[in-house]
Amino acid sequence: MKSLLTYLMCLAVVVSFASCDNVLDVEPKGQQLESNYYETPEQAYAALVATYNPIGWQTGGPDGTFINILGPLNSATDEMNAGGGGPNDVTAWQAWNSYNLSSAVGPQAGYWSRSYAGINRANLLLERIDGVEGLDEATKARYVAEARFLRGYYYFWLVRLFRNVPLITESLETSEIYQQEQAPPADVYAQIDTDFTAAIADLPTAPLPSNESGRATKGAARAFLAKSLMYEIGDSQDQAKLQRAADLLNQVNTSTAYALLDNYPEIFSPDNKFHSESIFEITHTAKQQADWGMFGSGNIQGNVYVQFVGARSYSGPTYNSGYGFNPITSKLVNVLQGDPRYDHTIADIGSMADDGTASYEPGYEDTGYFIEKFAPLQEYTAESGTIELNYPNNYIEVRLAGTYLLEAEALVRLNGANDPRAEALLTQVRDRVGLGPVAATLDNIYQEMQLELATEGHRWFNLVRTGRAADVLADEGFVEGVHEVLPIPLESLNNSALEQNDGYE
Repeated sequence: MKSLLTYLMCLAVVVSFASCDNVLDVEPKGQQLESNYYETPEQAYAALVATYNPIGWQTGGPDGTFINILGPLNSATDEMNAGGGGPNDVTAWQAWNSYNLSSAVGPQAGYWSRSYAGINRANLLLERIDGVEGLDEATKARYVAEARFLRGYYYFWLVRLFRNVPLITESLETSEIYQQEQAPPADVYAQIDTDFTAAIADLPTAPLPSNESGRATKGAARAFLAKSLMYEIGDSQDQAKLQRAADLLNQVNTSTAYALLDNYPEIFSPDNKFHSESIFEITHTAKQQADWGMFGSGNIQGNVYVQFVGARSYSGPTYNSGYGFNPITSKLVNVLQGDPRYDHTIADIGSMADDGTASYEPGYEDTGYFIEKFAPLQEYTAESGTIELNYPNNYIEVRLAGTYLLEAEALVRLNGANDPRAEALLTQVRDRVGLGPVAATLDNIYQEMQLELATEGHRWFNLVRTGRAADVLADEGFVEGVHEVLPIPLESLNNSALEQNDGYE
């Protein structure tokens, strides 16, 4: 069986149910799919791959622009600025960076379309798979489990980012789309729970064979379900859900399928994909030969974010030139000073320019510090296609050190500071980089989350769910009671039954 990445690179064939130009069409095509697809095992697998596909979208959405998930999230934190070429360069990032969001301005349309495209595809697959002839029961059970995992995954992104979203679990006719109303968040979390729980039974255990890399596993489903429970309760002391999250994370963290890497920088190396610390990883490749003619198609398989975060007009060793987005703030530099993870998190290109070993053009909100974990390294320059669009860096959305720290948090919230297992988990994360133990307190665990996971897209979510965002992000423009969520995108509000989130009317 071909690998998931191979199918993604051939997506024009995989998901062109009507034509390859409609890959990004979020509107359901139930009748057309029912008549033309889901007849053979090969078509069922192609439909499954199409359901995975929006996870890795780099471009697309209703306006065909750059919609990588990390850039806006990092811009919204105290760790990075939006940067780029000026205050109007990728306005969606700038708006979240300064918290000048509106229904028309911000990254919300990309996040919304990414998730609902995936949900629609999952719903269609779940509805039609019984009609596929020649699909053996074990394979069918796995496809169903993966579709439910993916629906839970996409809804987890939606409910975190928007809170008030329509809950759609079956395909819709076009005439029904604009009649959908938002569901209570508790109902969405319940559906996420149901989907991930159902998926666990029939998903495989990691590690997967190399030709299945990037597909869901039991460990990924348990980790996402635990994260969903933790996000749902926020900073409340819901003992039952804290215990359930801790138990799920314990199953992941004690599994022989996973282990912390000895060498921290190897976590992020494109030469070391799908390693023992990776629980859920989004795949990218340098082999697609993508060019600018494909930009906006939603089918670029390189990691374009890598190009965005490089220093502008850079000349020197190690790196390629980039666009100057997400420069690191002095606040994060100060937090990481003296930590062994500093050099593997932050690229100090300003110092390289000062000592003459390199030069670059300072961009908007430049600090001289750039992201190292996703830096455009010269050694990974694509051999064909447009270099900017073909970086091979994967994004590990869930990794073991993160689940260690999340379990430690749940245990301390359940049992109080210095819980023995929480302390052991925190110590293992610190020991890996040569740091000594510290007390297992919430403050220390939250600090370790920042040090360990900096620039990886988790900071904003962690601040919001733990009730710290209003204090930590006050200088960024964050307003409590408003900015815990994004506005519902204007394209979805128009002529629909949806209501805008509070503070964005």
